[in-house]
Amino acid sequence: MATITFWEKPGCQGNARQKEILLASGHELEVRDLLTEPWSEEGLAQFFGDRPVTEWFNPAHPKVKAGEVCPGNYGREEALKLMVTEPLFIVRPLMQVGGERLAGFDVAQVHNWIGLELDSVGERDPRNCPCVTKTALS
Repeated sequence: MATITFWEKPGCQGNARQKEILLASGHELEVRDLLTEPWSEEGLAQFFGDRPVTEWFNPAHPKVKAGEVCPGNYGREEALKLMVTEPLFIVRPLMQVGGERLAGFDVAQVHNWIGLELDSVGERDPRNCPCVTKTALS
């Protein structure tokens, strides 16, 4: 099983559920605070790869939920600058195993990457906090 560096927002219910799934799957976690990590644009970009910028954003951020910040209006460089300045905009969690990095918690993607005990996932989609709706991303 993998040792995962796991960046979270402390107290986030969604991140707590994601950690439970990873631990139940036999992985070890090195947990870090996403909000206090000294991010650089270059370092942060490695977690997103070629994914669309809209997938980089935390849908639970108050400005995203309120429609004040529309992820679709940002290019790569602009989004990275914003996220380095205000890390709460970054989708959670960020994970790293060796040199490989991943943003967010899509069950199929994480399972294909490091393996998950799928019985531990349950019915609720663990990508987001329980209070977030998909409309926050539009």
